[in-house]
Amino acid sequence: MTKFSKREILAGSFASAMALKGAGRAQAQTLAGADVTPVAAPGPFKPTSASLSTYQTPDWYRDAKFGIWAHWGPQAVPAQGDWYARFMYVPGHPHYEHHLKTYGHPSEKGYKDIIPLWTAAQFDPEALVTRYAAAGAKYIVSMGVHHDNFDLWKSRHHRWNAVAMGPKRDIVGELRAAAKRRGLRFGVSEHLGASYNWWYPNQLYDQFWPKMGKRYDGADPRFVDLYHGNRDEPFLGDSDTWYTKNPEYQRHWFARIRDLVDSYQPDLLYSDGGVPFGEIGRSMVAHLYNSSIARSGKLEAVYNHKALGSGEFNKAWGVQDVERGVLSGINPLPWQTDTSNGDWFYTGDVGGYKTTDEVITMLADIVAKNGNMLLNVVLRPDGSLPPPSEQLLTELTPWMAANGPAIHGTRPWHIYGEGPTEAKEGAFQEKAAYTPQDIRFTAKGETLYAITLGEPKGPVAITALARGNPHEKRRVRQVRLLGHRGAIDFRQTDQALVITPPASLPTRHASAFEISFA
Repeated sequence: MTKFSKREILAGSFASAMALKGAGRAQAQTLAGADVTPVAAPGPFKPTSASLSTYQTPDWYRDAKFGIWAHWGPQAVPAQGDWYARFMYVPGHPHYEHHLKTYGHPSEKGYKDIIPLWTAAQFDPEALVTRYAAAGAKYIVSMGVHHDNFDLWKSRHHRWNAVAMGPKRDIVGELRAAAKRRGLRFGVSEHLGASYNWWYPNQLYDQFWPKMGKRYDGADPRFVDLYHGNRDEPFLGDSDTWYTKNPEYQRHWFARIRDLVDSYQPDLLYSDGGVPFGEIGRSMVAHLYNSSIARSGKLEAVYNHKALGSGEFNKAWGVQDVERGVLSGINPLPWQTDTSNGDWFYTGDVGGYKTTDEVITMLADIVAKNGNMLLNVVLRPDGSLPPPSEQLLTELTPWMAANGPAIHGTRPWHIYGEGPTEAKEGAFQEKAAYTPQDIRFTAKGETLYAITLGEPKGPVAITALARGNPHEKRRVRQVRLLGHRGAIDFRQTDQALVITPPASLPTRHASAFEISFA
């Protein structure tokens, strides 16, 4: 089997692309909705930096702190993890090898043949959202459309959608209804902006026998509305090629995402990258905000975007999202980490999943720094929870029942924390080996919370609350351990506030102390 370098794999073999260009261009696409003018709904927000920079994050989001995401779709079916729809067309990649052995050659059995296998037979949004809420989630986010160009709602502009095929259910609508019935905020994610370039390899072909030169099914003009027909703009693994320069596709993106926003009125919209396509993307953000104001009488919408990928990034235009990473220190503006308890898409029932300890300690660090966590809880292809996701939700539930006051509705204190461990700043830097000596602070009114990032085995010394400290001049009047009914011994010395927890802790994973002052 021919092997390619990492860059060739990312590009889907650029040499093949050049050969295809010599053989002729793909048919011009007919993009439904491309004639829709990308104009925002009327209102105070305009598609300009000056206008969008007046955005202020709504209180509901600042109070929520924790959301759960169903990052889910047909790519879960092969159980190979993220980006399957791309890499199944890239020889030398494990996804290609799996597809070849399991489904057949991608010239004959392609991604279009995976979609009917995604039936979501065990998907119960009512039961899932009940579990999510008990685990402390205050907002629920549904995948709207991933890079695979498959809409999980009743799309007006795209026949490849979950109501028409696959599960034949409105995944977005059902999750929204379940969330709203429980008084939770609801959001949707869109990864469509990058799809045009990301899915470029489906237009290529093997460069080796026995199928050398036989084009993959993405080149079949019958399916051009799924596969894009793009043979000009490969995603080469860098930010400059994340978003297409094709103006017709950019208008199509606007029509599809406006349909998603108008049909489901989300409280939150997440884009997987910067704001796409210049004024077209800014018009979508303005449309989201103006629609929210028209509906609620005030701005209640949140827009998440990243300082990753091409497109525009301005943290003042919405809420900055950091994929699988954190910021350092207390950020003056609210921000969000998006992460997953496993791979983004299902890879099996065991191995590679975050522990509950890791999720809780990461959450506490994020909240102390003025952030939120949006956590994907991995679903099997059929919509059921694999054992690691079951265990996570089961263990989060009692922890949040006891310690939720130290998370929800809080704001940063004077400093975010203390201790020997600091997570590296930036995307894809989420690994940190926290200890019970690492403390994170949150505040609610006059009350301070100190969260240990581990289970304390003895006295807890908080140096930031020593007598004469620069942060709080008042003496400590009372210390409570959340979830514990008895009194807690403490003493405030010139070196630290020293707290003696009970021999039996009320919850596992981390402990939260509620501290009040005289």
